[in-house]
Amino acid sequence: MLKDAAQPMRTNPREEREPAMRSSTRPDARSRAIALHRDGGRIVGIGRMDEDVVRSAYRRWAPVYDHTFGRVATEGRRHAVEIINQRQGRVLEVGVGTGLSLPEYKRHLEIVGIDLSPEMLDKARERVANEGLDNITGLHEMDAGDLAFPDAAFDTTVAMYVMTVVPDPEKVMRELARVTKPGGEVILVNHFSQEEGMRGWLERRMAPFAGKLGWRPVFDVGRVMVCDDLKLVERRSLRPMGLFTMMRFHKRAEPMAIAAE
Repeated sequence: MLKDAAQPMRTNPREEREPAMRSSTRPDARSRAIALHRDGGRIVGIGRMDEDVVRSAYRRWAPVYDHTFGRVATEGRRHAVEIINQRQGRVLEVGVGTGLSLPEYKRHLEIVGIDLSPEMLDKARERVANEGLDNITGLHEMDAGDLAFPDAAFDTTVAMYVMTVVPDPEKVMRELARVTKPGGEVILVNHFSQEEGMRGWLERRMAPFAGKLGWRPVFDVGRVMVCDDLKLVERRSLRPMGLFTMMRFHKRAEPMAIAAE
C-alpha cells in the first residue's frame, strides 16, 4: 500500500532536510533562454535548466508520456530494474515520472519514488492504486538536487532518464551518492551526446530547443563522474541504436584514503 504519498519519508527527522520546492508564479517559464556553451562556435554543452522550465515541459508531456518517450525508454528501464531486482532492501527511484517501472520491481524490495512534476506523480499514484503495488511506500514531489532523506538511507538508488533534465546534474549526482549506503549501488540510465557523426550533428541542432524539450540533447558523460566515493563498475550501451547508456556505480564501503602531502 502507498503510505503517506504526499510527504517525504521521516525516518530520521534530526538529519532530514526539507525538499527545496517552489511553485512557479512566472508565466514566461517556457520562454526563458537556456545558455549554450560553445567552443569555436560549436555547441559543447547546455547550461542550467530552471526548475520552472522543467515543470512546464513535463506538464505538457504528462498526458502522452507513456505512449511517446516512455516506449522509446523501455529497454533501458527494464535493464536497470532487472539488475535492481537481484538486490535487497530499500530502493530510491529518482525521476519516477508516471511510474512505468514500478510494476516491474519484485515485491521483496521497498520502493520510494520522487519526481519534480506533480502531474507525473498523479499518474504514478494512480498506477500504484490500480495495480495494488504494496511495496511502493512513498511517492514524493521533491527536488533531486536537495533530497529530503538522511545519509545512507537506501541500498540502491536509480535515476533513469533524469540527469539531462535536472538543473544541476553534478549536485544531483552527489545527492544520489549521499543517500546511498556504503556498499550500495547507484544506477543511471541516460542519454550522453556524441561529438561526431550524424547523431552528434543532430544533437547540436536540437540544443537550442532544450527548454521546450525539457532535456539537454548535448550532455557530456563527465558531468556524472564527480563523486570520489562512487566507483564505476559497469557501462553498457542500450537499445534502440545505443541512444542510451546504463552506468552502474558501487559506493565504497570506506572513504578513499587521502595521501599524505
